[in-house]
Amino acid sequence: PYYVDLNQNLYLQAYLHSSDPNLIVFVDTCVASPDPHDFNTLTYDIIKNGCVRDSSYATYYSPSSHFARFKFNAFEFISHHTLVYLQCELVVCRLGDYSSRCYQGCINRFKRHASS
Repeated sequence: PYYVDLNQNLYLQAYLHSSDPNLIVFVDTCVASPDPHDFNTLTYDIIKNGCVRDSSYATYYSPSSHFARFKFNAFEFISHHTLVYLQCELVVCRLGDYSSRCYQGCINRFKRHASS
C-alpha cells in the first residue's frame, strides 16, 4: 500500500520492458475504486478512453516513448474510504503509426439507443 493524505499529489510511471525502440505507451484509462475486485459499480474516473476526467491529472515529459508518466491529486473519494485501488489500462503502439489508438487521444464513446 501507498499512504496518501487528501490533496496530496500521486505520481505514477509505467514502463514498457522492450528493446524495440519503435514502440510507444499510451495511458487510455485509470479508474479508482474502494473494491479491488469491482471497477464498475462505485468508481472514480481519472482518465477514461484517453479523456481526462480529473482536473488535477497531468502528464509529464519522458525522454523515452517506453515511459508513461503522469500525476493526479488525492481526491475526496479517498476521505470516504479507508482503501482506494487503481486500475489503469495502457496501450502499446508502433511509434509513428498515426492510425493507432496511441495517436487518437480522447475518444468519446456514446451508447446507441436501440429502436423498437
